[in-house]
Amino acid sequence: MPNYSEKPIIIFDMDGTLLDLAYDDFIWNHQLPIRYAQKHNCTLEQSTQALFQFYQQYNHTLNWYSTRFWSSKVGVDTLALQHEFKHKVALHSGCIKLLEYLKSQGYACWIATNADCEGLKFKLEQTQIAHYFDVIVSSESIGYAKESIEFWQKLYALHPFPVEHCYFIDDTEKVLKGAEKFGIRHLITIAQPSSKREIRTESSYPILQDLTDLMVILEQAEDLKKYA
Repeated sequence: MPNYSEKPIIIFDMDGTLLDLAYDDFIWNHQLPIRYAQKHNCTLEQSTQALFQFYQQYNHTLNWYSTRFWSSKVGVDTLALQHEFKHKVALHSGCIKLLEYLKSQGYACWIATNADCEGLKFKLEQTQIAHYFDVIVSSESIGYAKESIEFWQKLYALHPFPVEHCYFIDDTEKVLKGAEKFGIRHLITIAQPSSKREIRTESSYPILQDLTDLMVILEQAEDLKKYA
C-alpha cells in the first residue's frame, strides 16, 4: 500500500457533489427531449415520455452514465449536445476554497465518478480542477457503477487505500450505501446537488450544507486525534 500520511484520503464524487447537477438536469431532462422530438418527428410530450421510460430502464447501470450508449439509443449525439452548452457547467459554491484548503493541509484528494471517460474529460477541461486530485477514476474504466460493491473492490485493487480511514462524499444515497457495504465508514452527502432543486433536509448520512463545511468536520476529527 502507498505510504500515505496520517491524514485521511478524501474521495469526491463529481456531478452533484463538486459540480452543480443543474447542468446535467438541463441537458438530459430539458434539451435532450427537444432534440429527440426533432429527430423522431414526435411531440415534446411523447419525447419526454419515451426518454423517461429509457431512463427508468437503465438507471444505476453503467449504460445510464454512458454518452456513447445514449447517443446510439436515442439517435442524438449526446456528447456534442453537452459541448454545445458547455458554458453552463458550473462548480458548486465553495468548491475551489475547499480544494485549496485540502491541498494546503496535505490531504490526498481523489475523484471517483460514474461519469463516463469522455464526460469526465469534458468536465475536467471546463472546470480546470484536475490538478487538485491524486487519483481520478471513471466507473467506465472500472467496469462497474459506483452503486456496486465491485466498483470499490476493483478501485482498491488498482489504487489501494486505507478503507476505514478515508472520507467519501457523494450526492446519491444508493452510491453511498455501496461504499458502506465495502467498508468505508466516513460517508457524507450533499444538501443541494442541483442549485435548481430543493435543499435536502433528511438523509441516512451527514449532510453538507456547503462544501466548505467539510473543512470543519476534518478539523474536528484532527482535534479528536490529538486528544485520543
